[in-house]
Amino acid sequence: MAGRHIAPDTPELRARWDGWSFTDANREKADWHIKKYPEGRQKSAVMPLLDLAQRQVGEETGTQGWLPLPVMEYVAEYLSMPVIRVLEVATFYMMYNLVPVGKFHVQVCGTTPCMLRGSDEIMAACKKRGMDFGKVSDDGLWTLSEVECMGNCATAPMVQINDDNYEDLNPQRLDVILDALAAGEQPKTGTQEPGRHTSEPAGGPTTLKEMVDANHDYRGDW
Repeated sequence: MAGRHIAPDTPELRARWDGWSFTDANREKADWHIKKYPEGRQKSAVMPLLDLAQRQVGEETGTQGWLPLPVMEYVAEYLSMPVIRVLEVATFYMMYNLVPVGKFHVQVCGTTPCMLRGSDEIMAACKKRGMDFGKVSDDGLWTLSEVECMGNCATAPMVQINDDNYEDLNPQRLDVILDALAAGEQPKTGTQEPGRHTSEPAGGPTTLKEMVDANHDYRGDW
């Protein structure tokens, strides 16, 4: 699991990010999120607003995005809540990047099902390409993190890269995906196992086969 520490509050950080604010489009989205909550509960919108902020920073920096302290202070002010409360949320959830990341954030699941299916080899393949945990690669493309279970145990091992999951991986399949991303292409998401659609058993279903093509009513068979 990657360490959850914020980037140091330096003069350089302040020079770059003080005065940051939502774009007009993101301000409209932020207000839309806030209106979902009843009066007095607007602070509940902190999670979607942090996500909006991270994505805007990503667009501005050509990366997957992260949350500099002045940006989190802006979100706190936007929601009229203490900065420490925003920090509590941002440091708890792995979806928020607290230090700069590359254009592609490669998050490798290291929990037991993925580990048993080869996540160590996946991590080794990432490091072979110059990735290191919590750091931006020399070419600016990659940041590597190890994370806990992301719910794809049936198609382990898997990685999440930015907003997309890639499953049923081995080092060769991962290399194909990373090569495509580096070339500006969008590789196939989800399972990489030929002939597999989602998370059905390898080789196809063994029961309830009539449900493959239609919503079959089995009650008469019982």
